[in-house]
Amino acid sequence: MFSTSSPEPQAIIVMGVSGCGKSSVGARLAGRLGLPFIEGDVLHPAANVEKMARGIPLTDDDRWPWLDLIGAEIAASLARAEGIVVSCSALKRVYRQRLRAEAGGRLAFVYLEGTPELLETRMGARTGHFMPPALLTSQLATLEDPTGEPGVVTVSIDQPVEAIVEEALAALWA
Repeated sequence: MFSTSSPEPQAIIVMGVSGCGKSSVGARLAGRLGLPFIEGDVLHPAANVEKMARGIPLTDDDRWPWLDLIGAEIAASLARAEGIVVSCSALKRVYRQRLRAEAGGRLAFVYLEGTPELLETRMGARTGHFMPPALLTSQLATLEDPTGEPGVVTVSIDQPVEAIVEEALAALWA
């Protein structure tokens, strides 16, 4: 997918529903690649965070400004001839297409896939996150599985974080 001989910087989005490990995997992947990491949730407008914290699913209209901020971060990084890793749910194909356009085609996705049961367990175990476990159902309903789309690597989350990162790296440069 990526070429080790390419001088072009690349961008990677670590994607999936809440609880799949986007932040943990994204940070470690960025560290391994020597790239900056942006936690996409910090770019959410306060109204989005408030809405999710109250257990209200986001709409497309809620998500567009957030996706545009993520796209702008990716475009700016690539314009500076840097690579970047970003965590972002990127649940719908249209969202991924919009982000690909911002990156000028130099964007790969690492889709973290897990069973609803495993995701529920992970969400129930974490503390201090604004996204309540009750919203997992709406995220799973919104998710358009990206497996098979160009530039997408699918990795099962049913393994340790380091194994997920290793599998993602191997697939990205296969």
